[in-house]
Amino acid sequence: MNESNAGSEGHSSFSVPHSSFPYDALLLVSFGGPEKPDDVIPFLENVLRGKDVPRQRLLEVAGHYELFGGVSPLNAQNRALLAALVHELNRHGPHLPVYWGNRNWHPLLEDTLQEMTDDGVRRALAFVTSAFASYSGCRQYREDIQRAREKAGLNAPQVDKLRLFYNHPGFIEPQAERVAAALAEIPAERRAAAKVVYTAHSIPLAMASRCAYQEQLQEACRLVSEGVGLSDWQLVFQSRSGPPSQPWLEPDLGDSLVGLCAAGPISDVVIVPIGFLSEHVEIVYDLDVEIAALCGHLGLNMVRAGVVGTHARFVTMIREMILERIEPHGARLALGKHGPSPDVCPPDCCLPG
Repeated sequence: MNESNAGSEGHSSFSVPHSSFPYDALLLVSFGGPEKPDDVIPFLENVLRGKDVPRQRLLEVAGHYELFGGVSPLNAQNRALLAALVHELNRHGPHLPVYWGNRNWHPLLEDTLQEMTDDGVRRALAFVTSAFASYSGCRQYREDIQRAREKAGLNAPQVDKLRLFYNHPGFIEPQAERVAAALAEIPAERRAAAKVVYTAHSIPLAMASRCAYQEQLQEACRLVSEGVGLSDWQLVFQSRSGPPSQPWLEPDLGDSLVGLCAAGPISDVVIVPIGFLSEHVEIVYDLDVEIAALCGHLGLNMVRAGVVGTHARFVTMIREMILERIEPHGARLALGKHGPSPDVCPPDCCLPG
């Protein structure tokens, strides 16, 4: 089927499914990011609304975006994922229109849900660009969707979130490819001694204690490492933003690199942003600028692994997760010991700290 563009920022579409199909749309849900300098402060105010973050910290982070012209790479990556999804569903089905809405910047979820309501969508599946369980990565997105539905009114579509996929082969296998490619950049004679460090966004310990975030990250790192043939690796955390008095998940990435160098001579480190699906400022600034500078100071050759992004296997995974929701006896793929995550989160899942 030929792709058609409906002309909306958050919507790419093709032929409407048969009336007996249980869902009539797919909604891509993400964080959002600024796309010009004037967007940066309003975007960060949206991100930090209701949080006890000093204004000075907001301005400091705004400076990170200014280094990149006030543009986050995240929205461009979401457009690429949207196009890849449309192509995948056009080619293989199921034939669903695909919408896109963000938590913090345009296209905003509330605008997209209103568009879906106006288009007559009755029941949609939502794919959230977050692989792991946490309040900000799971429950908060469900709350965002519900608020947007309420604003759209009584005719707003029902929206069912697709399950978490931290151990799905469609996530693990592409991530393993990215790690292998990064290792291949290190000279062969030094490769076996290179340190592999996985990193994810830190969250407050109070939040971490009420979800499986850390456990799922550990399992994903183990599965990726197994796929690459690694036995020596470490999971660390980055980009914490709370007050110093509030405990967050550790160890910190920078502190860990200093510790690795202090423990013995090392030449090379591969940094794997496993907690992130797409490039954005927490990667291109926190890793490619700050951590790269630290590695230079420590005399480390740093190689940063790529994100999953629009890897073909990852895009196919999204289609597989759609099919498993509409086919009662369909395969539910998962690697490792934990099995597939539930379709419907339990009431106490991912509570805020």
